[in-house]
Amino acid sequence: MNTTSQPRSSIDEQIRISQRNSVSLQLDRVATTQRDNIALKFQDRSWTYPALNQAVTIAAAKLRELGVAPGDRLAVMGKNSDTFLILFLAASRAGFIHVPINFALTGPELQYLIDDSSASTMIVDDEYEETVRGIAATTELGHIMSMSKIREQIQAVLGDEQALQKVLEQDDWDTSDETDLAQLLYTSGTTSAPKGAMLTHRALLAHYNGTIQSLEMTGQDNPLVAMPLYHSAAMHVFSVPYLMLGATIRLMRTPDIAEILQRIEEEHIGSLFLAPTVWVPLSQHPDLATRDLSSLTKAQYGASIMSVTVLQRLRADYPDIGFYNCFGQSEMSPLCTVLRPEEHDARPASAGRAISTVQLRVVDPATGDDVGVGVPGEVQYRSPQLFSGYWNKPEQTEAAFMDGWFRSGDLVVMDDEGYIEVVDRIKDVINTGGVLVASREVEDAIYGHEAVAEVAVVGRPHEKWIEQVTAVIVLKDGHADVRADEIRDLTRQSLARHKVPGHIEFVNELPRNQSGKLLKRELK
Repeated sequence: MNTTSQPRSSIDEQIRISQRNSVSLQLDRVATTQRDNIALKFQDRSWTYPALNQAVTIAAAKLRELGVAPGDRLAVMGKNSDTFLILFLAASRAGFIHVPINFALTGPELQYLIDDSSASTMIVDDEYEETVRGIAATTELGHIMSMSKIREQIQAVLGDEQALQKVLEQDDWDTSDETDLAQLLYTSGTTSAPKGAMLTHRALLAHYNGTIQSLEMTGQDNPLVAMPLYHSAAMHVFSVPYLMLGATIRLMRTPDIAEILQRIEEEHIGSLFLAPTVWVPLSQHPDLATRDLSSLTKAQYGASIMSVTVLQRLRADYPDIGFYNCFGQSEMSPLCTVLRPEEHDARPASAGRAISTVQLRVVDPATGDDVGVGVPGEVQYRSPQLFSGYWNKPEQTEAAFMDGWFRSGDLVVMDDEGYIEVVDRIKDVINTGGVLVASREVEDAIYGHEAVAEVAVVGRPHEKWIEQVTAVIVLKDGHADVRADEIRDLTRQSLARHKVPGHIEFVNELPRNQSGKLLKRELK
C-alpha cells in the first residue's frame, strides 16, 4: 500500500488545473465524443470534429511561430470562412485575445481599432490585404498574414503525419483560465471612438449555456450560418453554441438569398438565423415560392428591429417554422432576451423575456428607481456573461454601470409578465442593418466640408435597412450650390460604406429647445 502523500499545495494546483475551463477546452471535450461527425461545412470543404480540433491547434502553433504570445491581441478581418472560425478557436487555445474587425472598415476607422487594441498580428482576407498593408506602417502590427496563407499551412500540416504529431505533442495548450480575456469586441457608442468590450472565457461559456437553453438548440438542428462572423450574433449566438452541441454547421461566405434558399432545400437545413435586413428581401424573393423549406423548423431574427408586417406574413405562410426574436448587445456576449415561437401570437412586437443566465430590471435612467409596468425606462442587466469593461477606457466603463447593474442605453417598456418591448435608444446611435453607427462620428466627417455650418445625423426609418443614416445640414452663407453627392464623396474618404449618409437634407436651421439643445427627436 502506497502511503506517500503529496503536499497540499501540489494537490491544490492539480485540482485547479483539472477544473480549468475555456472555449477551446470545451471544443476539445466535444471533439472526443463526436468522432467522425461533421462539425463544419464551408464551400466544398468538410471538417469532422477531430479534424477541426486539430486544425485549431495547428493554427495556434503557426501563430506562435510568428511570435504571438498569450495575452497578445490577434486581429482578424474577413468575410465568413472556415479559417475565420478556426482562428477564433485557435486564439482561445493559445491564450491570445481575438479581435474581430468589420471588413467594411478602411482608413482611420481601421487604424483606430488596430491602434486601440495594440494588435501585434493581423490575419486578413486576401481581398482586403492591400487595405491593411496600406496603413500598417503607422501601426504597431508586427505581422500581417493572408487568410489563404494560414489555410494552406493548416492543410499542409494535416497532410504530414510527422508534422502533425509534433504540433499535437506540445504540452502547454489550453492554459487559459476562465477569467482570462478571450475577445475584444468593438462596439460604437455615441462618440466617434469605438469601445472594445472585454469578454472572458467565463462570460462566453455562460452565454453559450443560456443561449442553448433559451433558443432550444439541439445537435440535430442542422443550422446554416450566413451572417458575418465578425458580429457577435453569428459567432456567439449560433456558431460556437452549435459546436458545443456537436451539430453540423453549414457556413456561407455571405448571406446570398438565392443560395440560402437552395441550401435549405438541398441540405435539409433545420435552423436559420438572419438579420431583418435579410429576412425582408428573402420574404419577397421569387425563389421562395419554389423551394422546399419543409426541413426548416427554427428561424431566428435579431440585431435590429424586425418589421411586424413581414414577420406575420412569414409566420402565416410557413406555420411549421418557429420564429425566435433575439435581442441583446455586444457587452452581454450578446444575447439578453428571447421571444419564443409560441409567444409571438400575443406579443408580435416584443423582444421577449430574459434568458436563463440574465437578470434584468427597467429603471429611470436618471435615478435608478424602478419604473412601473408599461412605463418607458432603461433596461439594465446583471449576468455572468457580462463583459469585464471597455479596453483602455476606465471612465467609460465606470459610466456604464449603476448600482452594480450594466446600463444598456436601451429604452424599453416591460409588462407584468417580464416581457420587454424596445421603444428607442437613449444614446444617439443609428441601427442600420443591425450595425450600430455613432451619429457624432458621421457628423464629424461632414464637418470636414468647408461649406457646412451645422449638421445633425439621425436614423430615418427605412424599409430594408431598418434605419437609414440621414444627415440634416445647414450650409454657410454663400454655399447654396453644394450638392448631396459632394457631401457623400467626402464622407467616403473616412467612413465605412454603411456609415455614409443614404439621405441628406439641407435646411435653414436645426430645431433646438429654449436652452439651445438640439432636438434630434423632432428631426426624426
